[in-house]
Amino acid sequence: MNPAIPPPAPAAKALLLAAGRGERMRPFTDATPKPLLAVRGKPLMQWAMEGLQRAGVQQLVINTAWLGEQIPQHFGQVFQAVDQAPMHLHYSQEGVDFGGALETAGGIVRALPQLDEVFWVAAGDVFAPEFVFSFDVLARFKESPQLAHLWLVPNPDHNPQGDFGLSASGLALNLPKLAAAASTDGLSRYTFSTIALYKRAFFESAWCDLPAGNPLGVKAPLAPMLRAAMDNQLVSAELYLGPWTDVGTPQRLAELNR
Repeated sequence: MNPAIPPPAPAAKALLLAAGRGERMRPFTDATPKPLLAVRGKPLMQWAMEGLQRAGVQQLVINTAWLGEQIPQHFGQVFQAVDQAPMHLHYSQEGVDFGGALETAGGIVRALPQLDEVFWVAAGDVFAPEFVFSFDVLARFKESPQLAHLWLVPNPDHNPQGDFGLSASGLALNLPKLAAAASTDGLSRYTFSTIALYKRAFFESAWCDLPAGNPLGVKAPLAPMLRAAMDNQLVSAELYLGPWTDVGTPQRLAELNR
């Protein structure tokens, strides 16, 4: 190698979740998968793809199910943005393989053989245009004892009680839901943004009984696994205060496009 030419930046792989049916977005999702719905002039999922590409991610896995053939038809095998290195796209086609989506954990484990030892997961139906997929954060997480690192957001109107707590030391907490106030012993609950870093070991632990590749196509939610890991102090988290919208209804989509 020519010593005058610096080596390429390390590439972190990532998974973009794009398999959901989007029932609450009907009738829009009757003919179009929710991640391809237009937000401010581009497909919703493209906002996350561009953020990952800016972070140096050169290999991206996208899981698909509902109307999933439209996504590779739209993006193909390479995503190219101006002034960015090409990002190669790989697909985990749950709809083709099993007839439907495998839920979040089932989908991640299905894609696991294509993912790195440490990898990003983001959702194709979440709008967070200013989120920075920081390689430095990934590097620090890789050296930490935690198996997952989550970004939490202030609770939106549609999830007033939140999902998880956050300790002063940066651990995600499995706090019980309360009937009224979202606080337990002074600790607030926040909403999981769906943006996270994971280590492969998280999906090889006792709380995940699915083999890598999920060959039987078992549907499995992610939250119970996260709560089990939180109880073992193996999930860290931080609060994200930038723009963030779970584009789950036609009203939220319309608000973003005003």
